Amino acid sequence: MNAIWKSTSAQLKKRRRNRCLLLLALVTFSFCTGLYFLWKPTSPEVSSPAVTAAVDNTTTTISSRPAEKIKDNVDDTVRVRTIQSGDNLSILFDSVKIGQTTMFQILDADESLLALDILRPGNTLTFTVDEENGKLQTLELFIHPGHRVIYRRVAEDSFEYEEVIREGQWTEQLLSGEIEGSFYLSALSAGLTEQETGNITELFDSHLNFARDIHAGDHFQVIRKQQLIDGSLTGQSYIKGVRIFARKHYYNAFLFEDGNYYDEQGESLASAFRRYPYKGKYRVSSSFNPRRLHPVTGRISPHKGVDFAMPTGTLVLATGDGEITRVKNHPFAGKYVEIRHDGRYISRYLHLSRIKVKRGQRVKRGEFIALSGNTGRSTGPHLHYELHINGRAVNPLTAKIPMAAAIPKNKLASFKSQITTDIAFMEQPRPSLPGS
Repeated sequence: MNAIWKSTSAQLKKRRRNRCLLLLALVTFSFCTGLYFLWKPTSPEVSSPAVTAAVDNTTTTISSRPAEKIKDNVDDTVRVRTIQSGDNLSILFDSVKIGQTTMFQILDADESLLALDILRPGNTLTFTVDEENGKLQTLELFIHPGHRVIYRRVAEDSFEYEEVIREGQWTEQLLSGEIEGSFYLSALSAGLTEQETGNITELFDSHLNFARDIHAGDHFQVIRKQQLIDGSLTGQSYIKGVRIFARKHYYNAFLFEDGNYYDEQGESLASAFRRYPYKGKYRVSSSFNPRRLHPVTGRISPHKGVDFAMPTGTLVLATGDGEITRVKNHPFAGKYVEIRHDGRYISRYLHLSRIKVKRGQRVKRGEFIALSGNTGRSTGPHLHYELHINGRAVNPLTAKIPMAAAIPKNKLASFKSQITTDIAFMEQPRPSLPGS
């Protein structure tokens, strides 16, 4: 009896276990079947055309740049980028699928020019690549119709540049107005640019306090020269003459053939320049030479300045009054500073070890701005010094710069004749001044 009961009990337990296993198997099968139908990929034959188009559009516009800039492309071998605020060279090269190695080869060629170191909104870069291997062949930087720079591949790993400058024609324009509020706002209202207005205030900096000496009702006249290329303005301009009629005083400045500004008596308004950006005596290790062979690469590489051999840490001085416009660290030019002097002169100081000024800061002639060094691509400690006049590099050791306090006597008659013409142009009939 006990044996029979034990057997029956075992069988019942076995049946219950089998039923549980069967139930678990059914639940597992149902769950897996549900997952299969839930996650089963949609067949391509029944996909929505609208969704496919959206995916294609997303795929073709994936880039580190905004999608609209991709439309700058002309064709597969010519790719154009218009510089916008926030752009940098690395992003621009990535956007046209050209590697950083090539970018550094371009920067190598640009070392003596530094045209690519500051890209301004409105400039354009045109990349032309080889149709077969996709390598960059030329890069053109369009600054304005009168100024382009073309970088051309000359070897597997190097480029050279050509600077294309067109003189065009320069037309004179008279701008005049009455002071209402401030000279700055009144000048802008008369049509002068911020840069031109700033240049005028710098020009009279040591003779006129615009906040204290200029009042409502005073008048000003400005002769502006503007560049025309193929009948269109390039945006380039300079001030030829200025007259300011204050209540008790009369201020004037006229540009002469030597590139300096003088008053009607021939006295210089511009502060004198230093010929050398340091104190003491240092050897010229490399002279100004537009056809120089680069000491490292052996290729023709214009040397647009003068190198002075000096120990690292030598004090570097500003050669004239001005505003700091660049403080940069270039892979080849090293740490460098650029100063703009009264709108016509620019000086640069390269391969520095330490910079003591900031962009936008005003400095005086002879002011300590940096320490010389050996940064960037350099064969030894030295200072590379450049001077640019009207956008062109000149030999800083021989260039005509404001050194004298007045026009030489043998040039005075010529100067007087010129300003007689300029004043006659200023006094030509014109619309009534605001408020008169």
